[in-house]
Amino acid sequence: MTETSTAGAASSDRARRKAPNQGNPVSRFFAAIALFISQILDELRKVVRPTRHELVTYTSVVIAFVSVVMLYVWGLDKLIVRLVAFVFGN
Repeated sequence: MTETSTAGAASSDRARRKAPNQGNPVSRFFAAIALFISQILDELRKVVRPTRHELVTYTSVVIAFVSVVMLYVWGLDKLIVRLVAFVFGN
């Protein structure tokens, strides 16, 4: 991007941010909603979606991690149940 294009974008961005402060309350309300939706769309354009391979990899890692933590908690539960049974009897 050139310096002039970024300066133009910054000035138009400032103008949009000032827009909700002008006019009557109803027009400010709708201007604020329009600005909000515009900002949402701007942010969605920046989103980088994962490829199919990355998605499969991330999903596999999450499932493996959750399974390991689940087994760890299950093991601790079994250990605590046995300790309580040993201390207080059956």
